[in-house]
Amino acid sequence: MSVSVSVILPSYGRPDSLKVACESVLSQSYRDLELIVVDDASEIDLRPIVDALNDDRVRYVRHEVNGGASKARNTGLKMVRGQFIAFQDSDDMWLPGKLERQIAMFDTLPEGVGVVTGSKILYGRDQFHNYGPGKVTCAPPPGRQIKLDEDQVRGFFIRNRISLQNTVFRRDCFPDSEWFDPCAKANADWEFTVRLVQHTKVYEDLAPVVLSFISKDSISLSTRKKALGILRILKKNQKVLTLYPDVHAGILLLLAQGLIPLGRKRTALGLVRKALYVDPGKTLRTVVKKVPRFLRQRLPF
Repeated sequence: MSVSVSVILPSYGRPDSLKVACESVLSQSYRDLELIVVDDASEIDLRPIVDALNDDRVRYVRHEVNGGASKARNTGLKMVRGQFIAFQDSDDMWLPGKLERQIAMFDTLPEGVGVVTGSKILYGRDQFHNYGPGKVTCAPPPGRQIKLDEDQVRGFFIRNRISLQNTVFRRDCFPDSEWFDPCAKANADWEFTVRLVQHTKVYEDLAPVVLSFISKDSISLSTRKKALGILRILKKNQKVLTLYPDVHAGILLLLAQGLIPLGRKRTALGLVRKALYVDPGKTLRTVVKKVPRFLRQRLPF
């Protein structure tokens, strides 16, 4: 059976939110889709939840060993039959009309555009980052919309403006069969997109298309996993980063900041020194503003 859009939804547990996440996909006005649910070796049996959806557009596969969201998404990619690929998270909701809006945009865009992304309404970020009562925000911030005519490779190294659940991809927009790095347990979206924009252009529509929720078990709250994701970005893009020394230095400094709460002060100091070598001006400006005093005192200036 051929379909237009393949939607990949990885899940580890979360039986209650999984049902809602699936229903938000299956109830889309754009009906020509398949939903591939990848159960990443959940301790809870998710098969009855998927079966209860009673929709022949749903396919289910289960990992015997937990491998993380990136590995689960790669499993889904091996199963896709659609011309377009989309992703959903097990604790989010697609807004009505999301898929129809984004698929229609491809017909209005230049041929070199392989990706259409939108924004999300985000609940709970302040609550779980201890900034006070939970608030509603829009992510990514609308003031920094990426443009088709800018250097998107540079732009996505500086800031990631793609969340996978907000986005639709042409199936052929990326040359590798496995899109995601299983070693990037957090910042996996960013790690992927900095490689993606080296092959295709991204069109960003600012309209919200997803309701997203931060929960206590969200990967994005793990400092260690976020630092590992940044490290993977550095390791896998060394050649490209030589073209952007200021950006390279900025990522090195970002990783240094992420390692400090983990007690890796010596490694952080080494990264600051490397950033100083890569781009002295960028490093000096950033160190004065952001790098903790105990690191500044150990640098040779």
